Amino acid sequence: MTTFQELSLSNATLKALAGMGFEEATPIQEQAIPAALAGKDVIGQAQTGTGKTAAFGIPMIENIDAGSGDIQGIVITPTRELAVQVAEELNRIGEFRGIHTLPIYGGQDIKRQINGLKRRPQIIVGTPGRLVDHMMRRKTISLKNIRTVVLDEADEMLDMGFIEDIEEILKRTPEGRQTLLFSATIPAPIRKLAERFMKDPQTIGIKSKSMTVSGTEQAYYEVPEKHKFEVLCRLLDVQLPALAIVFVRTKRRVDELTKALGERGYPAEGIHGDLAQSKRDSVMRGFKEGTTEVLVATDVAARGLDISGVTHVYNLDIPQDPDSYVHRIGRTGRAGKKGTAITFVTPREMGLLRFIEKITRHSIERRPIPSAAEAFEGKQQALVESLLSVAGGSDISKYRGVAQDLLDMNDSVTLLSAALKMLSKERDNVPETVELTEDRPMRPRNERRRESTGRRDSGQRDYEFRKRRSR
Repeated sequence: MTTFQELSLSNATLKALAGMGFEEATPIQEQAIPAALAGKDVIGQAQTGTGKTAAFGIPMIENIDAGSGDIQGIVITPTRELAVQVAEELNRIGEFRGIHTLPIYGGQDIKRQINGLKRRPQIIVGTPGRLVDHMMRRKTISLKNIRTVVLDEADEMLDMGFIEDIEEILKRTPEGRQTLLFSATIPAPIRKLAERFMKDPQTIGIKSKSMTVSGTEQAYYEVPEKHKFEVLCRLLDVQLPALAIVFVRTKRRVDELTKALGERGYPAEGIHGDLAQSKRDSVMRGFKEGTTEVLVATDVAARGLDISGVTHVYNLDIPQDPDSYVHRIGRTGRAGKKGTAITFVTPREMGLLRFIEKITRHSIERRPIPSAAEAFEGKQQALVESLLSVAGGSDISKYRGVAQDLLDMNDSVTLLSAALKMLSKERDNVPETVELTEDRPMRPRNERRRESTGRRDSGQRDYEFRKRRSR
């Protein structure tokens, strides 16, 4: 591996990277940083979690004139969450060079953003729609001095219908700018965009055969729709994920599943496009801090989320295309850590699973559904570990008197059994199987509407896939 000292970086940047705990460059950084420092346009094929923010952020910051208050760098991202995360990392990288980065995104008070722009940041990180608003309608952002443009998660922005906004932004940047494009996949429209706006770009990154992340264990369970919730609960009890993301197809199912998990005693929260920004921030803060162990999300709501420590991804609804599958399972197994990706497949969806295996060039292991006894054993083990952690790591002296009084009246086994039952939060009236509401029947293709994001809904892709298979 290459160290950052070997990449001819400034002392200020090396000092910042050392403070962030960065020592060796990741593969994408090792290839992208020298090329970008040399002024070349770069197409980097890399997923979230591979260190791509530093891969484009380090050379961009190195090439900026710290003494100028002009906006010299712009990073375009698909979501507000990713804009905030990227801006935070760039501010840390540029700390000792005096480079300031400002996030710009929809849902935030526009006056706050205008005040931030008055402080003359050298780098802007923003979502396409809000950037266009500032540039064209409000005239609060000028791109005439831009040196570097970064398109982050380009395929995500394509899926979300932002391609026209991106083209409008690129048109307004100087012709001699440097363009860095990063994307997990490189579909044809992204290649056409690169051909139009980039100068002899150098393509680097991950080969397609490795796109499914080697550090992620992948498996599937064949489950009828009406039994998915019960099987998910059993897996949560058996596998004991530290942090898990459960992907479902619709906003409605996010709400249903979050409520159902809560009633079973699982610390779960949901995230989808209809949530207010304050609620989204609260949910994500709880998940990052570990107070929420299960995050239920739609694909669109989870775009751009970069959360470390996710141990398990559960596809309660199978992704409707291989790219979505790759993006989902890429949320776990990061930074050299192991992760587990589980997909629920109904009998009629087996053909779609085989199609995903073919495109990703990875065989997904079939597993037997855990029994109720195995789930109960896993839950008991988790309770024992929780009890022992409190006994060994907390001050429990003030409870000893009450405990001794209870032991004088009851035997220890009975008391411990009662404590474990209380901790389990089990309810005697929990039914054996809890069914989630089925998705509504699909409408004919010509009656479908695009969602507000511009991405085709998953039902349409499912319809088209089955139509192709029937030919």
